[in-house]
Amino acid sequence: MQYQDTAHKIATLRKEIAKLRSEMNAARAKAEPVEFPDYALERAGGGKVKLSDLFGDKNNLIVIHSMGAGCSYCTMWADGFNGVYDHLANKAAFVVASPDPPQAQKKFADGRGWRFPIVSTKGTSFAKDLGYEEGGGPTPGLSIFTRQNGKIMRVADEPFSPGDDFCIVWQVFDLLPGGAGGWGPKYKY
Repeated sequence: MQYQDTAHKIATLRKEIAKLRSEMNAARAKAEPVEFPDYALERAGGGKVKLSDLFGDKNNLIVIHSMGAGCSYCTMWADGFNGVYDHLANKAAFVVASPDPPQAQKKFADGRGWRFPIVSTKGTSFAKDLGYEEGGGPTPGLSIFTRQNGKIMRVADEPFSPGDDFCIVWQVFDLLPGGAGGWGPKYKY
């Protein structure tokens, strides 16, 4: 297929994707929020914190469910969120949650220059209760919470996987001849 024909087909597909995204957002807006308890977690580096405290002065909270420092994919997602953290934190509170011990989280985050808050879910049912633990191990994704009448309500969540919309690397690689071609992230290059 010639380049111009391909470009036209892709433009048509983008319009279809935009329509589907709009339909997904409309469906999500109709979903009944689910109340969650005010979990006690631990800040990276130590110190207890309640889920409600993570909202700060915002009404909405973005929680990134990370598998921890042992996952190069989760590290790449976190590296990306670090770059847009100020934009996200301007609209909603933002935190990364992982099962790593707090001191290990702090050391790893400091080594990568992460600026966002991190909490440990170690010893809690937080990830499991939210559907981000499978077979006894963590799985990646995000949950969106809001405060309503003094309650913590989850209003949305999405799992992460290679190729998803939450990491720009995959969409850029899709444009390369051969796509990502089996590429995987590393901690250092």
